[in-house]
Amino acid sequence: MIADHDAYIAEAAEALRPLLIRLRGELAAALPDADEVIAYRMPGFRIGSSVVAGYAAFSKQCGLYVAPAAIAAHAGDIAAAGLKATKTGVTFSPSQPIPDALVRQLALASRREQKL
Repeated sequence: MIADHDAYIAEAAEALRPLLIRLRGELAAALPDADEVIAYRMPGFRIGSSVVAGYAAFSKQCGLYVAPAAIAAHAGDIAAAGLKATKTGVTFSPSQPIPDALVRQLALASRREQKL
């Protein structure tokens, strides 16, 4: 069981830790009133009872997870950054990190979608 964001980042592959630290900082800045939680076995940012954004590390890449409408609304920006998206997430790697501005846009769009 992962205790908190620090523990999660510490257990991630060394090459991914800088990405996760930066991502955590951008999400915290975009969602200053959110609580850091562990939900669905990954770090997330919760406002009220809703997890607005979460992130995860895999073997060679990371993912940012937000509301499906946030992904849809920013599909062009995601593609322009050369990143791949699923219905609820964007994956990125050390060689092609997610731009900070895009992290903020997705977090805020996810928050709006959840009407928080």
